[in-house]
Amino acid sequence: MQLIRKHVTFFLCVALVLGTTPMGFAQQADQSATPTPVQSALETPEQLQQLVAPIALYPDALVAQILAASTYPAQLVEADRWMQQHSNLKGDQLAQEVNKQNWDPSVKALTQYPSVLANLDKNITWTSGLGDAYTNQQQDVMNAVQVLRQRAQQSGNLQSTPQQTVSTQGQTIVIQPANPQVVYVPQYDPWVVYGLPVVAYPGWYPYPGLYIGGPGILFGTGFGIGFFSGFGWGFNNWGFDWGARRVIFNRNVYVSHSRTFVNRGNFARGRADFNRGGEIRGGGLNRGGEIRGGGFNRGGEIRGTAPVSHGFAEPHGTSGMRSGAFSGFNHGGVARGFSARGASSFHGGGGHGGGSHR
Repeated sequence: MQLIRKHVTFFLCVALVLGTTPMGFAQQADQSATPTPVQSALETPEQLQQLVAPIALYPDALVAQILAASTYPAQLVEADRWMQQHSNLKGDQLAQEVNKQNWDPSVKALTQYPSVLANLDKNITWTSGLGDAYTNQQQDVMNAVQVLRQRAQQSGNLQSTPQQTVSTQGQTIVIQPANPQVVYVPQYDPWVVYGLPVVAYPGWYPYPGLYIGGPGILFGTGFGIGFFSGFGWGFNNWGFDWGARRVIFNRNVYVSHSRTFVNRGNFARGRADFNRGGEIRGGGLNRGGEIRGGGFNRGGEIRGTAPVSHGFAEPHGTSGMRSGAFSGFNHGGVARGFSARGASSFHGGGGHGGGSHR
């Protein structure tokens, strides 16, 4: 009798397992096939101030170029590598060769300041964060620039000098070259120059020639207007419509056509597959050299479907959708992650600066 009971118990257990296991597997399969979307939150005013702190005290036109170019992080990395590989080019020859490249005008413009371009490359995590924020919160980013300028002015660290003119137009602080023929890039500590300390951006690298310790501002060698001013992407082609909080390019609205960032109101649709060995599948930057599915190749070669955009000035245009934002890069520009972010058009109104060349 006991033997019969044992057999009955055994068969009941087997039936129970067979009856419930397929359902468990089905539930797991359904869960893996339908990933939970994650929606990114907008940056807070404090986070935006942290992002713009390293550039907020630059001349207006240079800030405009950097904000526009930050939407093209892969092109910035490529341009910096290209500049290193062509360090023998100077003056008109350099300007002519830069003009031939398939980069956005904002990226071309930054070749006038090799140290600024190199800083954007070395701090690509910060650069792509800036581009992401500018794409999704354009007016908030420019508000952050003005807030920090006001703080720097109140602390006595922002004032007119032989290198730059600082003027106030209503509630707006404008920074322009003192000599319209020469542009100086200020050197300062972005985390202390504004009076009350700003929390340093995680992993931010103080690039030589753009950073000094302490609360003040210094100026190095100026970049004079020259060979680059003959092209439509030079310093004097950029500015702000501060009233509308918009970047302008060639007196019109600047519209970025970068596909690096997508609308933050949309949920992320998958992520690129990053290989620890360096290869990226689905888009992005490959440290080892090869890129699958689009992006920038550190060796200078672009493979796949990397978007080649040319930044247009369109009075009433809108930008295209952007897919995949760089995130998690180290100081050398090595990608550690990849995500999908926001989309918006870039607008501007009017304004000028000076021009410069290397």
